[in-house]
Amino acid sequence: MKKPAILFIALISVLLIALMGSGCLNQNQESITISGSTTVLPLIQDIVERYDAEDVIISVKGGGSGTGIAEFIDKSNDIAMSSREIRQQEINDAIANGITPKEYTIAYDGITIIVHPSNPVNTLTLDQLQSIYSGEITNWNEVGGNDAAIAVISRDSASGTQEYFQEAVMRDKDFRSDMITQSATGAVTQEVSQNEKAIGFIGTAYQVSSVKTLGIEVDGTAVYPTDENVLTGKYPISRALYLYTSDNPSRAIQDFINFILSPRGQQIVKEVGYVPI
Repeated sequence: MKKPAILFIALISVLLIALMGSGCLNQNQESITISGSTTVLPLIQDIVERYDAEDVIISVKGGGSGTGIAEFIDKSNDIAMSSREIRQQEINDAIANGITPKEYTIAYDGITIIVHPSNPVNTLTLDQLQSIYSGEITNWNEVGGNDAAIAVISRDSASGTQEYFQEAVMRDKDFRSDMITQSATGAVTQEVSQNEKAIGFIGTAYQVSSVKTLGIEVDGTAVYPTDENVLTGKYPISRALYLYTSDNPSRAIQDFINFILSPRGQQIVKEVGYVPI
């Protein structure tokens, strides 16, 4: 009567051994958690899909640069994605929590100004862009467009893209109080693609045919966020994209970072739509 039970236990043992041999129950697997910038998100997601490392499980989520850095500081993630530089206060907070941040520049990006494809406006100066987002310009006819109120789309306060735009474009002026904020870059693209009166700003990787990219007028010439213009700084609202780890990352984390910085990783950067370093 005991033989069936013995045979069952033996069969389970064989299955467990087989599973462990196949890697399904690999006890040596290391997990890496990454969170932060929705600008950097599609790039890291694409890289993770192509990264060959059987002993590593990588999870990625957005939330915004500020959220990713905050989670890095409180040790909720291993790597923070950011479309802005970490602030000194954030560095101090991390150090106080036993982490010394290490910064990696992984790509470059041009903040892309987008409107609905039906909008006849093709270029704006930085001053005009600032005036639109501050509320001094409220109608498209003030910048050569149709007689229509401008619907201003922006990111939320956790966004590194929004913070960079505030520093580079708004400078000493506040955003208008009635602008529509979105929690993700993709949502900005979607809103602008559906609203003929809208204007928004996104990372270059989020450019799609359903929106129109505006040139920034510099000394009378329209400058677009091409790879060359971003790398040379000719495009006036360009920035770096970052990852942050501790200064003593695990071997798995360092290998992943090295892959991103390798020629293969930088090719993926280009394919996704950002500018390699």
